[in-house]
Amino acid sequence: MADQRLFPVARRWLLWSEWRAHPGRVVAALLAIALGVALGFAVHLINASALGEFDKAVRSVSGAADLQVQSKNAFGFDEMLYPRVARVHGASVSPVVTVAATLDGTTRVTLEGIDVFRVTGMGQGDVVGGLPAFGGFIEGRAVYLSASVLAASGHKVGESTTIVANGRTFRAVIAGTLPAAAGSRVAAMDIAAVQWRFGMLGRLQRMDIRVDRGVDVATTRRAIAAMLPPDAIVVDATGEAAQNDSLSAAYRVNLDMLALVALLTGGFLVYSAQSLSVARRSAQFALLRVLGMEARTLRGQVLSEAILLGVVGACAGIGLGLGLASLALKLLGGDLGGGYFNGGTPQLVFAPWAAGIFGLLGVAAAVLGSMVPALAAARAAPGIAIKNPGDVIDPRVRVRPWMAVGLLAGAACAAALPAVRGLALFGYVSMALLLASGVALMPWLARVLVTPLRRISPKAVPFRLAIARLWGAPSQASVALAGILAATALTVAMAVMVSSFRESVDRWLGDVLRADIYLQANDTTSGGFDAATQARLRAVPGVAWMGVLKETPLRFDERRPPVALLARSLDGPGAQHSLLGPAVPVPSNEVPIWVSEPASRVYGWKPGDRLALPLPGAPTVVVAGVWRDYARQHGAIVVDERSYVRWTGDSRRTGVSILVAPGVDTGPVVAGLRAAVGNGAPAFTISRPQEIRRKALEAFDRSFLITYLLEGIAVCVGLAGVAATVGAQVLARIREFGMLRHVGATRGELAWMLVTEGALLGGVGGIAGVTLGLAMSQVLIHVVNPQSFHWTMDTVLPWPFLCGVVATLIVATAGVALVVGRNVLTVDAVRAVREDW
Repeated sequence: MADQRLFPVARRWLLWSEWRAHPGRVVAALLAIALGVALGFAVHLINASALGEFDKAVRSVSGAADLQVQSKNAFGFDEMLYPRVARVHGASVSPVVTVAATLDGTTRVTLEGIDVFRVTGMGQGDVVGGLPAFGGFIEGRAVYLSASVLAASGHKVGESTTIVANGRTFRAVIAGTLPAAAGSRVAAMDIAAVQWRFGMLGRLQRMDIRVDRGVDVATTRRAIAAMLPPDAIVVDATGEAAQNDSLSAAYRVNLDMLALVALLTGGFLVYSAQSLSVARRSAQFALLRVLGMEARTLRGQVLSEAILLGVVGACAGIGLGLGLASLALKLLGGDLGGGYFNGGTPQLVFAPWAAGIFGLLGVAAAVLGSMVPALAAARAAPGIAIKNPGDVIDPRVRVRPWMAVGLLAGAACAAALPAVRGLALFGYVSMALLLASGVALMPWLARVLVTPLRRISPKAVPFRLAIARLWGAPSQASVALAGILAATALTVAMAVMVSSFRESVDRWLGDVLRADIYLQANDTTSGGFDAATQARLRAVPGVAWMGVLKETPLRFDERRPPVALLARSLDGPGAQHSLLGPAVPVPSNEVPIWVSEPASRVYGWKPGDRLALPLPGAPTVVVAGVWRDYARQHGAIVVDERSYVRWTGDSRRTGVSILVAPGVDTGPVVAGLRAAVGNGAPAFTISRPQEIRRKALEAFDRSFLITYLLEGIAVCVGLAGVAATVGAQVLARIREFGMLRHVGATRGELAWMLVTEGALLGGVGGIAGVTLGLAMSQVLIHVVNPQSFHWTMDTVLPWPFLCGVVATLIVATAGVALVVGRNVLTVDAVRAVREDW
């Protein structure tokens, strides 16, 4: 019996000698773990920084408010509500008017009209703290800008600036700066001045409420809610931050989950690397068992290697993720191209607890990937393993796929489960189970795909040997294919989802862009085209039909982002809504609306339902149908623009669509439209449908930039795994090649055998990976997207890409096998077989 004190030395020797002998395999596994951790950690840091910046901006404006009364629409609520709320016991109230504005036509800001005395009396000194004097503020000629707005405008304190809001223009003096959060786009004026100068007399958008100490906030909230009109809502101090969090929650979670799926792919690469390592060292492990090492010690040896691999990969991933987050904030801002956050670049804030969690996930992926090889090493009988018998599956035994079938059933059940708080968590569980089932199915699938080739019985010896190898050693084939399968499936799933989404968006654009010319006001703060301008546009020669559009937000839920109300013309080609399902007839004495698919899914609205719109007068409308809309994730409502004018009195429109008379050239019509708008009108853009479609698809590609990055990384990791895995298997079979040389096989025949094996391995992996990826893509398309973003799409398969994936894998595996095999086959046949236990 060997001295037990020697085993720690032997364990260290086993680890370092293995890593030195096969650095490529180790680096591939480390890279996979590091990239998975880095992507998940970077996405978390970026979005946490953006949300933190938004929260600071909200607090800098609302100050110490415990509650807020907010308008459900852009028109505000009656200011006579203010004295009623102010009489509530224990409530100190500060009225606020809010309007989107621009400075000098270039710098976009949120203009806040505040009562400086009420703000100060509520203890909201942070809002106006440091203002040098209230004189100009009260007189209404002064505006105070946040530091970021002042820098963006290029002005200095004391200079004048032109403010445009709600279709009105006013020249104000920059009297100072606001201590708002860095990056927030806020300006402040006296509340009366904003109401007067910008046509908002008698209306308020918000009331900030501070509850006195000792008074129950919940009781105060209920008292205020009881007196609110239909167009107002009361929320707590975190309501706006919670709304903004829900604005991008699905986008953020999906990116995190895709990053974790990439980490799971790394776990399968670790499984592949560790399985090959255990198989190559089976004789060494058996010798240690014969000398007295316990099975649990040997199991701990393999798991400790995995832990070290995971720790190194996780640490590298944390550092890489920090760098990626910093770079992404500079290039893409806080929304990663998703368009959810506006304003400046947030400041990156390191989160130690998040680093720890993602680091532990990296270690867990490595340990889980090594669990099966560790158990196999501990269970192996020393007397048999010391002879290195080869594959753990007897070629005479039929491989059963029952474990894989069970995992597939679990994946199907998970995909059928509903979302959790609007997040498709079970959809990603389904994808993980699909990956696991694919790996478990590999031994059975390898035999099924190779069996027809065995029946052909080709005369070429290298080809017959390659087929016999894959059929007779299915577990080793599955080890080699695990990493290939995971990386390929993830790549294919994302590619099919993005391709389907892009094609569906393209078809939808072709359906909704029915007009010949579109005019769009560049700045909605101007109010758009007035009634006189619209009349001149209709009178332009060559205009056969003109439709108009006005978009305004409506809020139905305090915790959800607003729904877009689209007031548009419904008597022309622009009335096509891409309806999903049949429309219901609406009585002539009622007003019909059409809700978008996201609005229908989020709020449960169905054709025939009645609802009250949060507009002046609270009009009741009937849902006539549901239409497909990819432009507004949080929902939209279409209503006839004539009904909108009757409710609100707002006749300005931000969009115009023109149908040119048959046979008329669009060039002169465009010139006539420009002349009809005139120089005094707000800046606008004239576009044709082709331009709008091109720009929309460019925006789509930008929003999926991170997804494309994940896709590219998965391809690179997969190819690295192919090279490391195939190379390691070829190196581990040096004695097999020596034996074949002794029975008459030439180096050329062995080289062709390796090329054929590699090509078959790549073909099996490619077919399995594409098939599994297609299944995962259906989960993304029919489960994750509807649950996360509330819209559906049609599956579109990118056949050139799918065929290219399979061809690339075949060429890559065959090429790696040939390159590594040429080096191995140079070893003398006698030396190759002389080592025998």
